[in-house]
Amino acid sequence: MQNFGKIIFKIDQVLEEKNISKNKLEKEANLQRTQLNSYCNNKVKRIDLETIVKICCVLECKVEDIVELL
Repeated sequence: MQNFGKIIFKIDQVLEEKNISKNKLEKEANLQRTQLNSYCNNKVKRIDLETIVKICCVLECKVEDIVELL
């Protein structure tokens, strides 16, 4: 089987760089904590684009700042 790579999320890294807490991101993006933790811990099976948009809006960043293809 061909290896197409792996998508990882760098949300924790951006939170730290911008000095923003997970609590603030959770509240401002209107996310559940378990949902946010799934993204932060790279446990997401299906990516929800609306969630990515919310996270990027709150963090004032681009998608490529929080998502990386390895």
